[in-house]
Amino acid sequence: MQTSPDLRTYPNILITGTPGVGKTVMGEAVINSLKEKLNLTNYEYLNVSEIAKGEQFVEEFDSERDTYVLDEDKLLDHLEEKLSDLEKGFVIDYHSSELFPERWIDFVIVLRCDPDVLFKRLEKRGYSEQKVQENVDCEIFQVCSDEAQESYKPEIVFEKQNITIMDLNNNAEFIVSLVQNKIQK
Repeated sequence: MQTSPDLRTYPNILITGTPGVGKTVMGEAVINSLKEKLNLTNYEYLNVSEIAKGEQFVEEFDSERDTYVLDEDKLLDHLEEKLSDLEKGFVIDYHSSELFPERWIDFVIVLRCDPDVLFKRLEKRGYSEQKVQENVDCEIFQVCSDEAQESYKPEIVFEKQNITIMDLNNNAEFIVSLVQNKIQK
């Protein structure tokens, strides 16, 4: 049974954004920074896409969109059990923020990227031309940002540019400071 943010000792952070903006690299950087700077070894990184595939919480593969269709109920049941551990905090990585109940999340970080940079990153991944364009369009029209703003209280949603290594480091430090401030309260 998941508790509210007020009852958790360690805040849960959702890192979201269009595919290719750097969610995975950011999540791993945050986990490392929490360990190094705050000596918090009880944080766990959750890559929701990898969990869904690994645990087979997928209904089918959509070949037209080149992506898996999630079995959201099974995935959310699995995550709720995991997130109910009050001795841990979680850094959650997923491109869609509306999937998660508001009570699970303390902070939402929406990563943004220049569309030209994003285009090159997605091409480098080997995405089809259609998939690259669809994701770049999502970034241009700030789909992930709007979704986060509609799904959570505005005071817990932070939009951060994530293009350079300096951005990555600054964003990781920002997230660590959010965790530190929440724990100290």
